Amino acid sequence: MATPNNVTPTNCSWWPISALENNAGKSTEGEENQDPTDPALKSQDRLVLYHWTQSFSSQKVRLVIAEKGLPCEERDVSMPLMEHKEPWFMRLNLGEEVPVIIHRDNIISDYNQIIDYMEKNFTGGKGQRGRAAARVPSSPNTIPFALTENVAQLIPEPGSVLHSRVLQYRELLDSLPMDAYTHGCILHPELTTDSMIPKYATTEIRRHLANASTELMKLDHEEEPQLSEPYLSKQKKLMAKILEHDNVNYLKKILGDLGMVLDQIEAELEKRKLEYQGQKCELWLCGCVFTLADVLLGATLHRLKFLGLSKKYWEDGSRPNLQSFFDRIQKRFAFRKVLGDIHTTLLSAVVPNAFRLVKRKPPSFFGASFLMGSLGGMGYFAYWYLKKKYI
Repeated sequence: MATPNNVTPTNCSWWPISALENNAGKSTEGEENQDPTDPALKSQDRLVLYHWTQSFSSQKVRLVIAEKGLPCEERDVSMPLMEHKEPWFMRLNLGEEVPVIIHRDNIISDYNQIIDYMEKNFTGGKGQRGRAAARVPSSPNTIPFALTENVAQLIPEPGSVLHSRVLQYRELLDSLPMDAYTHGCILHPELTTDSMIPKYATTEIRRHLANASTELMKLDHEEEPQLSEPYLSKQKKLMAKILEHDNVNYLKKILGDLGMVLDQIEAELEKRKLEYQGQKCELWLCGCVFTLADVLLGATLHRLKFLGLSKKYWEDGSRPNLQSFFDRIQKRFAFRKVLGDIHTTLLSAVVPNAFRLVKRKPPSFFGASFLMGSLGGMGYFAYWYLKKKYI
Protein backbone atom coordinates (compact mmCIF):
# COMPACT_ATOMS: atom_id res chain seq x y z
CA MET A 1 0.00 0.00 0.00
CA ALA A 2 1.27 3.43 -0.86
CA THR A 3 2.18 5.85 1.86
CA PRO A 4 0.90 9.45 1.86
CA ASN A 5 2.60 11.80 -0.60
CA ASN A 6 3.79 8.91 -2.76
CA VAL A 7 2.46 8.08 -6.20
CA THR A 8 3.28 4.39 -6.22
CA PRO A 9 0.39 1.99 -6.97
CA THR A 10 -1.80 1.10 -4.03
CA ASN A 11 -4.84 -1.06 -3.50
CA CYS A 12 -7.59 1.33 -2.35
CA SER A 13 -9.49 -1.32 -0.38
CA TRP A 14 -10.34 1.23 2.32
CA TRP A 15 -11.93 3.76 -0.06
CA PRO A 16 -14.11 5.91 2.25
CA ILE A 17 -17.82 5.28 1.87
CA SER A 18 -18.57 8.62 3.56
CA ALA A 19 -16.66 10.41 0.84
CA LEU A 20 -18.51 8.57 -1.90
CA GLU A 21 -21.79 9.72 -0.42
CA ASN A 22 -21.01 13.39 0.11
CA ASN A 23 -22.66 16.19 -1.81
CA ALA A 24 -19.61 17.11 -3.86
CA GLY A 25 -19.19 13.73 -5.54
CA LYS A 26 -22.40 11.73 -5.52
CA SER A 27 -22.12 8.43 -7.27
CA THR A 28 -24.81 6.55 -9.06
CA GLU A 29 -26.55 3.78 -7.20
CA GLY A 30 -24.83 1.09 -9.22
CA GLU A 31 -21.41 2.62 -8.66
CA GLU A 32 -21.92 2.91 -4.91
CA ASN A 33 -22.59 -0.82 -4.73
CA GLN A 34 -19.34 -1.65 -6.54
CA ASP A 35 -16.38 -2.94 -4.61
CA PRO A 36 -13.68 -0.22 -4.77
CA THR A 37 -11.09 -2.96 -5.32
CA ASP A 38 -12.93 -4.17 -8.43
CA PRO A 39 -10.42 -4.06 -11.34
CA ALA A 40 -13.14 -2.74 -13.64
CA LEU A 41 -13.61 0.28 -11.39
CA LYS A 42 -9.88 0.85 -10.85
CA SER A 43 -9.18 0.73 -14.58
CA GLN A 44 -11.20 3.83 -15.21
CA ASP A 45 -8.85 6.65 -16.13
CA ARG A 46 -10.60 9.17 -13.91
CA LEU A 47 -9.55 11.83 -11.45
CA VAL A 48 -11.03 12.08 -7.98
CA LEU A 49 -10.16 15.20 -5.97
CA TYR A 50 -10.72 15.53 -2.23
CA HIS A 51 -10.75 19.21 -1.39
CA TRP A 52 -12.39 21.97 0.61
CA THR A 53 -13.88 24.97 -1.20
CA GLN A 54 -12.06 27.56 0.91
CA SER A 55 -8.69 25.76 1.02
CA PHE A 56 -6.19 27.92 -0.86
CA SER A 57 -4.15 24.91 -2.03
CA SER A 58 -7.35 23.20 -3.17
CA GLN A 59 -8.37 26.27 -5.15
CA LYS A 60 -5.04 26.30 -7.00
CA VAL A 61 -5.28 22.60 -7.86
CA ARG A 62 -8.88 23.02 -9.04
CA LEU A 63 -7.82 25.96 -11.22
CA VAL A 64 -5.09 23.84 -12.83
CA ILE A 65 -7.57 21.05 -13.56
CA ALA A 66 -10.09 23.53 -14.97
CA GLU A 67 -7.49 25.27 -17.14
CA LYS A 68 -6.56 21.88 -18.60
CA GLY A 69 -10.23 21.14 -19.18
CA LEU A 70 -10.02 17.78 -17.43
CA PRO A 71 -13.14 16.10 -16.03
CA CYS A 72 -12.75 15.45 -12.32
CA GLU A 73 -14.98 14.13 -9.57
CA GLU A 74 -14.74 16.63 -6.73
CA ARG A 75 -15.51 15.44 -3.20
CA ASP A 76 -15.71 18.10 -0.54
CA VAL A 77 -13.90 17.47 2.74
CA SER A 78 -15.43 20.02 5.09
CA MET A 79 -12.88 21.47 7.47
CA PRO A 80 -15.56 23.29 9.55
CA LEU A 81 -17.18 19.89 10.09
CA MET A 82 -13.75 18.45 11.01
CA GLU A 83 -13.90 15.84 8.25
CA HIS A 84 -10.18 16.25 7.59
CA LYS A 85 -9.58 14.84 11.07
CA GLU A 86 -11.70 11.73 10.55
CA PRO A 87 -9.92 8.36 10.25
CA TRP A 88 -11.12 7.69 6.70
CA PHE A 89 -9.43 10.88 5.48
CA MET A 90 -6.34 10.40 7.64
CA ARG A 91 -5.74 7.18 5.73
CA LEU A 92 -5.61 9.23 2.54
CA ASN A 93 -3.29 11.87 3.96
CA LEU A 94 -1.96 10.96 7.38
CA GLY A 95 -1.69 14.07 9.52
CA GLU A 96 -1.98 16.41 6.51
CA GLU A 97 -4.75 18.33 4.81
CA VAL A 98 -6.53 18.80 1.51
CA PRO A 99 -6.13 18.54 -1.40
CA VAL A 100 -5.65 14.86 -2.19
CA ILE A 101 -6.07 13.44 -5.67
CA ILE A 102 -6.62 9.84 -6.76
CA HIS A 103 -5.93 8.70 -10.31
CA ARG A 104 -6.09 4.98 -11.01
CA ASP A 105 -3.92 3.39 -8.28
CA ASN A 106 -2.10 6.60 -7.48
CA ILE A 107 -2.80 8.69 -4.37
CA ILE A 108 -1.07 12.07 -4.32
CA SER A 109 -1.49 14.13 -1.18
CA ASP A 110 1.06 16.91 -1.57
CA TYR A 111 -0.03 20.13 -3.31
CA ASN A 112 3.15 20.56 -5.37
CA GLN A 113 3.28 16.90 -6.31
CA ILE A 114 -0.33 17.09 -7.51
CA ILE A 115 0.52 20.03 -9.78
CA ASP A 116 3.57 18.23 -11.19
CA TYR A 117 1.61 14.99 -11.65
CA MET A 118 -1.15 16.77 -13.56
CA GLU A 119 1.37 18.53 -15.79
CA LYS A 120 3.35 15.36 -16.48
CA ASN A 121 0.40 13.07 -17.17
CA PHE A 122 -2.19 15.38 -18.68
CA THR A 123 -0.61 17.72 -21.21
CA GLY A 124 -1.12 17.78 -24.97
CA GLY A 125 -3.77 15.07 -25.02
CA LYS A 126 -1.57 12.44 -23.35
CA GLY A 127 -2.80 10.33 -20.52
CA GLN A 128 -0.83 8.42 -17.93
CA ARG A 129 2.60 7.18 -19.10
CA GLY A 130 2.33 9.02 -22.40
CA ARG A 131 -0.64 7.07 -23.71
CA ALA A 132 -3.70 8.72 -25.16
CA ALA A 133 -6.15 9.39 -22.36
CA ALA A 134 -8.60 6.56 -21.95
CA ARG A 135 -12.31 7.08 -22.25
CA VAL A 136 -14.36 6.55 -19.12
CA PRO A 137 -17.74 4.80 -19.23
CA SER A 138 -20.43 7.47 -19.23
CA SER A 139 -22.20 8.29 -15.99
CA PRO A 140 -23.92 11.41 -14.63
CA ASN A 141 -20.79 12.32 -12.68
CA THR A 142 -17.99 11.13 -14.93
CA ILE A 143 -17.23 12.80 -18.25
CA PRO A 144 -14.91 10.94 -20.64
CA PHE A 145 -11.43 12.33 -21.23
CA ALA A 146 -11.48 13.73 -24.74
CA LEU A 147 -8.89 12.41 -27.14
CA THR A 148 -7.60 15.87 -27.99
CA GLU A 149 -4.38 17.79 -28.27
CA ASN A 150 -5.87 20.85 -26.58
CA VAL A 151 -4.95 19.97 -23.00
CA ALA A 152 -3.10 23.08 -21.85
CA GLN A 153 0.58 22.93 -20.95
CA LEU A 154 1.01 25.21 -17.95
CA ILE A 155 4.73 24.63 -17.36
CA PRO A 156 6.79 25.30 -20.52
CA GLU A 157 9.50 22.93 -21.69
CA PRO A 158 12.77 23.08 -19.69
CA GLY A 159 15.58 25.15 -21.14
CA SER A 160 13.44 28.06 -22.28
CA VAL A 161 13.34 31.55 -20.79
CA LEU A 162 9.61 31.09 -20.22
CA HIS A 163 10.26 27.94 -18.20
CA SER A 164 12.73 29.75 -15.94
CA ARG A 165 10.28 32.57 -15.34
CA VAL A 166 7.45 30.21 -14.47
CA LEU A 167 9.60 28.32 -11.96
CA GLN A 168 10.78 31.59 -10.43
CA TYR A 169 7.29 32.92 -9.83
CA ARG A 170 5.93 29.55 -8.82
CA GLU A 171 8.48 29.44 -6.02
CA LEU A 172 7.87 33.07 -5.06
CA LEU A 173 4.06 32.86 -4.97
CA ASP A 174 3.99 29.49 -3.22
CA SER A 175 6.28 30.88 -0.52
CA LEU A 176 3.72 33.49 0.55
CA PRO A 177 2.27 32.61 4.01
CA MET A 178 -1.36 32.67 2.85
CA ASP A 179 -2.61 30.85 5.94
CA ALA A 180 -1.07 33.60 8.08
CA TYR A 181 -2.74 36.30 5.98
CA THR A 182 -6.06 34.49 6.24
CA HIS A 183 -6.00 33.81 9.98
CA GLY A 184 -4.51 37.22 10.72
CA CYS A 185 -7.13 39.16 8.75
CA ILE A 186 -9.94 37.22 10.41
CA LEU A 187 -8.52 37.85 13.88
CA HIS A 188 -7.58 41.48 13.15
CA PRO A 189 -10.23 42.88 10.78
CA GLU A 190 -9.10 46.42 11.63
CA LEU A 191 -6.22 45.91 9.18
CA THR A 192 -8.56 45.18 6.26
CA THR A 193 -10.95 47.18 4.05
CA ASP A 194 -14.18 45.76 2.64
CA SER A 195 -13.36 42.22 3.74
CA MET A 196 -15.77 39.53 2.53
CA ILE A 197 -15.53 37.80 5.90
CA PRO A 198 -18.46 38.58 8.26
CA LYS A 199 -17.64 40.17 11.59
CA TYR A 200 -18.93 37.22 13.59
CA ALA A 201 -16.19 35.06 12.07
CA THR A 202 -13.64 36.62 14.43
CA THR A 203 -15.70 35.61 17.47
CA GLU A 204 -16.32 32.16 16.04
CA ILE A 205 -12.68 31.41 15.30
CA ARG A 206 -11.62 32.53 18.77
CA ARG A 207 -14.33 30.36 20.32
CA HIS A 208 -13.29 27.44 18.15
CA LEU A 209 -9.65 27.84 19.13
CA ALA A 210 -10.61 27.83 22.80
CA ASN A 211 -12.53 24.57 22.37
CA ALA A 212 -10.41 22.95 19.65
CA SER A 213 -8.33 20.75 21.92
CA THR A 214 -11.41 19.40 23.75
CA GLU A 215 -13.36 18.79 20.55
CA LEU A 216 -10.44 16.96 18.99
CA MET A 217 -10.23 14.51 21.85
CA LYS A 218 -13.97 13.84 21.58
CA LEU A 219 -13.59 12.58 18.04
CA ASP A 220 -14.17 8.86 17.88
CA HIS A 221 -10.78 7.41 16.90
CA GLU A 222 -10.44 4.80 19.61
CA GLU A 223 -10.72 2.09 16.99
CA GLU A 224 -7.78 3.61 15.13
CA PRO A 225 -5.01 3.88 17.78
CA GLN A 226 -2.34 4.23 15.11
CA LEU A 227 -3.91 7.59 14.19
CA SER A 228 -3.85 9.13 17.69
CA GLU A 229 -0.31 10.45 17.41
CA PRO A 230 -0.94 12.28 14.09
CA TYR A 231 -4.12 13.80 15.58
CA LEU A 232 -2.26 15.23 18.57
CA SER A 233 0.70 16.36 16.47
CA LYS A 234 -1.63 18.11 14.04
CA GLN A 235 -3.46 19.88 16.86
CA LYS A 236 -0.27 21.16 18.50
CA LYS A 237 0.99 22.54 15.19
CA LEU A 238 -2.34 24.21 14.50
CA MET A 239 -2.49 25.89 17.90
CA ALA A 240 1.10 27.14 17.64
CA LYS A 241 0.42 28.48 14.14
CA ILE A 242 -2.74 30.34 15.13
CA LEU A 243 -1.06 31.92 18.16
CA GLU A 244 1.66 33.25 15.87
CA HIS A 245 -0.90 34.54 13.36
CA ASP A 246 -2.78 36.33 16.15
CA ASN A 247 0.28 38.52 16.77
CA VAL A 248 -0.60 41.86 15.15
CA ASN A 249 3.05 42.92 14.89
CA TYR A 250 3.89 39.71 13.04
CA LEU A 251 0.90 40.26 10.74
CA LYS A 252 1.99 43.81 9.91
CA LYS A 253 5.49 42.56 9.12
CA ILE A 254 4.38 39.87 6.68
CA LEU A 255 1.90 42.25 5.05
CA GLY A 256 4.81 44.65 4.51
CA ASP A 257 6.80 41.81 2.93
CA LEU A 258 3.79 41.05 0.73
CA GLY A 259 3.89 44.61 -0.57
CA MET A 260 7.47 44.11 -1.73
CA VAL A 261 6.55 40.88 -3.52
CA LEU A 262 3.69 42.62 -5.32
CA ASP A 263 6.06 45.44 -6.27
CA GLN A 264 8.30 42.84 -7.93
CA ILE A 265 5.35 41.35 -9.80
CA GLU A 266 4.14 44.81 -10.87
CA ALA A 267 7.60 45.50 -12.30
CA GLU A 268 7.62 42.12 -14.08
CA LEU A 269 4.26 42.86 -15.70
CA GLU A 270 5.64 46.21 -16.87
CA LYS A 271 8.63 44.40 -18.42
CA ARG A 272 6.24 42.21 -20.42
CA LYS A 273 4.58 45.32 -21.88
CA LEU A 274 7.95 46.64 -23.04
CA GLU A 275 9.17 43.23 -24.22
CA TYR A 276 6.14 42.62 -26.44
CA GLN A 277 5.47 46.24 -27.41
CA GLY A 278 3.78 46.43 -30.79
CA GLN A 279 2.90 42.73 -30.86
CA LYS A 280 -0.70 41.60 -30.88
CA CYS A 281 -0.94 39.11 -28.04
CA GLU A 282 -2.51 38.87 -24.60
CA LEU A 283 0.17 39.53 -22.02
CA TRP A 284 0.53 37.46 -18.87
CA LEU A 285 3.11 37.34 -16.11
CA CYS A 286 5.80 35.41 -17.98
CA GLY A 287 4.96 36.24 -21.58
CA CYS A 288 2.24 35.84 -24.21
CA VAL A 289 1.39 32.35 -22.94
CA PHE A 290 -0.89 31.65 -19.97
CA THR A 291 1.08 29.51 -17.49
CA LEU A 292 1.03 28.07 -14.00
CA ALA A 293 2.49 31.36 -12.74
CA ASP A 294 -0.70 33.12 -13.84
CA VAL A 295 -2.88 30.51 -12.12
CA LEU A 296 -1.00 31.06 -8.86
CA LEU A 297 -1.03 34.85 -9.13
CA GLY A 298 -4.74 34.90 -9.95
CA ALA A 299 -5.57 32.68 -6.98
CA THR A 300 -3.40 34.84 -4.73
CA LEU A 301 -5.06 38.10 -5.77
CA HIS A 302 -8.51 36.54 -5.38
CA ARG A 303 -7.70 35.48 -1.82
CA LEU A 304 -6.24 38.90 -0.95
CA LYS A 305 -9.38 40.63 -2.23
CA PHE A 306 -11.55 38.22 -0.27
CA LEU A 307 -9.58 39.11 2.87
CA GLY A 308 -10.04 42.84 2.30
CA LEU A 309 -6.49 43.67 1.17
CA SER A 310 -7.07 44.63 -2.48
CA LYS A 311 -7.63 48.34 -1.80
CA LYS A 312 -4.34 48.45 0.06
CA TYR A 313 -2.30 46.73 -2.62
CA TRP A 314 -3.70 47.54 -6.07
CA GLU A 315 -7.19 49.04 -6.16
CA ASP A 316 -5.78 52.33 -4.86
CA GLY A 317 -4.06 52.82 -8.22
CA SER A 318 -0.58 52.06 -6.88
CA ARG A 319 -0.12 48.96 -9.05
CA PRO A 320 -2.06 49.42 -12.33
CA ASN A 321 -0.52 46.39 -14.05
CA LEU A 322 -1.66 44.17 -11.20
CA GLN A 323 -5.15 45.67 -11.44
CA SER A 324 -5.27 45.00 -15.18
CA PHE A 325 -4.05 41.42 -14.68
CA PHE A 326 -6.71 40.72 -12.06
CA ASP A 327 -9.48 42.20 -14.23
CA ARG A 328 -8.47 39.96 -17.14
CA ILE A 329 -7.98 36.72 -15.24
CA GLN A 330 -11.37 37.02 -13.57
CA LYS A 331 -12.94 36.73 -17.03
CA ARG A 332 -11.34 33.38 -17.81
CA PHE A 333 -13.75 30.46 -17.90
CA ALA A 334 -11.72 28.31 -15.50
CA PHE A 335 -11.46 31.15 -12.99
CA ARG A 336 -15.22 31.79 -13.06
CA LYS A 337 -15.97 28.07 -12.86
CA VAL A 338 -13.77 27.40 -9.83
CA LEU A 339 -13.93 30.64 -7.83
CA GLY A 340 -17.10 32.27 -9.14
CA ASP A 341 -18.24 35.71 -7.96
CA ILE A 342 -16.00 36.83 -5.14
CA HIS A 343 -18.96 38.23 -3.18
CA THR A 344 -20.45 34.75 -2.85
CA THR A 345 -17.22 32.82 -2.24
CA LEU A 346 -17.84 32.13 1.44
CA LEU A 347 -21.55 31.53 0.88
CA SER A 348 -20.69 28.71 -1.52
CA ALA A 349 -18.94 26.94 1.36
CA VAL A 350 -21.47 27.73 4.09
CA VAL A 351 -24.60 26.41 2.36
CA PRO A 352 -23.36 22.83 1.64
CA ASN A 353 -21.97 22.54 5.17
CA ALA A 354 -25.26 23.61 6.71
CA PHE A 355 -27.25 20.96 4.84
CA ARG A 356 -24.65 18.25 5.40
CA LEU A 357 -24.65 19.05 9.10
CA VAL A 358 -28.39 18.49 9.31
CA LYS A 359 -28.10 15.27 7.31
CA ARG A 360 -25.41 13.88 9.59
CA LYS A 361 -27.35 14.75 12.80
CA PRO A 362 -24.27 15.89 14.72
CA PRO A 363 -23.95 16.40 18.49
CA SER A 364 -26.06 19.37 19.56
CA PHE A 365 -23.20 21.21 21.31
CA PHE A 366 -21.53 21.84 17.96
CA GLY A 367 -24.30 21.32 15.42
CA ALA A 368 -26.71 23.90 16.78
CA SER A 369 -24.17 26.70 16.97
CA PHE A 370 -22.77 25.90 13.55
CA LEU A 371 -26.20 25.69 11.93
CA MET A 372 -27.27 29.01 13.43
CA GLY A 373 -24.03 30.60 12.31
CA SER A 374 -24.41 29.13 8.83
CA LEU A 375 -27.94 30.43 8.42
CA GLY A 376 -26.89 33.82 9.73
CA GLY A 377 -23.99 33.85 7.29
CA MET A 378 -26.27 32.94 4.40
CA GLY A 379 -28.57 35.84 5.20
CA TYR A 380 -25.68 38.23 5.70
CA PHE A 381 -24.03 37.42 2.39
CA ALA A 382 -27.31 37.43 0.46
CA TYR A 383 -28.08 40.92 1.75
CA TRP A 384 -24.50 42.16 1.21
CA TYR A 385 -24.30 40.79 -2.32
CA LEU A 386 -27.66 42.17 -3.42
CA LYS A 387 -26.85 45.55 -1.90
CA LYS A 388 -23.53 45.70 -3.74
CA LYS A 389 -25.06 44.57 -7.03
CA TYR A 390 -28.28 46.51 -7.19
CA ILE A 391 -28.17 49.41 -4.74
